[in-house]
Formats: sequence, C-alpha cells, structure tokens
Amino acid sequence: MRRGRAAAFNAAMTTGDHQSTSTAQQDDPAAGLPPTAWAVLGLLSFPGERTGYELKKWADSSLRFFYWSPAISQIYAELRRLESRGFATSRRSGPEEPRAKRAYAITDAGRAALARWASAGQDPGAPVLKHPLLLRVWLGHLTEPEQLRALVQEHVARTQGELKEVREALARADGVEAWGHPQIALRWSERRLVAEVELAEAMLGDLAGL
Repeated sequence: MRRGRAAAFNAAMTTGDHQSTSTAQQDDPAAGLPPTAWAVLGLLSFPGERTGYELKKWADSSLRFFYWSPAISQIYAELRRLESRGFATSRRSGPEEPRAKRAYAITDAGRAALARWASAGQDPGAPVLKHPLLLRVWLGHLTEPEQLRALVQEHVARTQGELKEVREALARADGVEAWGHPQIALRWSERRLVAEVELAEAMLGDLAGL
C-alpha cells in the first residue's frame, strides 16, 4: 500500500510539474530555452533560409571559436523546439531537388524574442575556462618532461591551425554588411588565439627552466 501511495504521489507531482511547465511556455514561449537554442536561433537571424547541416557548418566556422559548436543532433533538436514555440518555420524542398531537404527560417516572433534575450540587462556571466593542457601541466610532476613538452608543442600547432581557420572565416565575411557583428567576434577570437600561441610558447620556456 505504501509503495502504491508513493507511486501515485510521484505521478501526481510529475504531472503537476509538466502542467506547470506547459503553462509557463504558453504564457511565454521563450521560457526555459537553453543557451544552445538561442545560439541556433541566432544563426537563423541572418538573411536567408538554412538547413540543419548548413547551420552546423556555420557554427563550426564561427561560434566554436568563441563559444561552442553544438552537435548536429543538438541543432536539429533545437530547431524542432524552436518551431514548436513559433520562433522558427521550415519548408521541405520540392521534387526538383535530388535529395529532400528541410530549410529553416526565423519568424517575426522568434526575432523579437531573440532581440529581447540579446539585449537583456542581466550579466551574462563570467567565461568558463577548462584548459585540458594546463591540467596536464599542473600534474607535470607525474609526467616525463619530454612528453609534457610534446603535448605543449602539439597544442601550439593545433592553435595555429585554428588561427588560420579564423582568418579564413574573416576573409569570407569581409565586406558583408550583415556580418559586421560576427566579424567583431571573430576578430576577438583571432586575438585570443594569437595570445594562446604566445602563452603556450612562454610555457615551453618555463618548462625548459625546470
């Protein structure tokens, strides 16, 4: 009997939570949207329609350099969520296309919600730094010196590769009026990566002095 009452209580609480969430979403479709949803909606805020694959490519060539690039599965999940909230719309390609595609576009309601979120007065929060290489360096007393230096050198090479990609993205965006603000974010990413290379090279000097 006790188990039955507990199960009934848990079911009632779960139903109540779901109803509360549904009511909140009806009152404010933007309620509870995670940052990833806003990022995907932001990708849609620029001119034109885009497929989920195209959004992923764009995220990989812009967002990932200063925030994070969601997985393709996450992008499609957020697109479905945004469409259900009335913030995005989609259309399926016609029979003239060799492969069926679904292209997405932002709605007026989505653009208005995104503008409110982007201009909200609250502090967006401090940047989160998780540097896997520095964690290895911190544990360097357990690692062979040559192996640790090789890890830092690999990091320098990888960062230089990312820097090249950022500069290529900047070149593609050059002269496109609608991409003025993304260019500012990419220029910041360029400066950050230049500094990252300098810091890593200085760390190699520090390791050599041990």
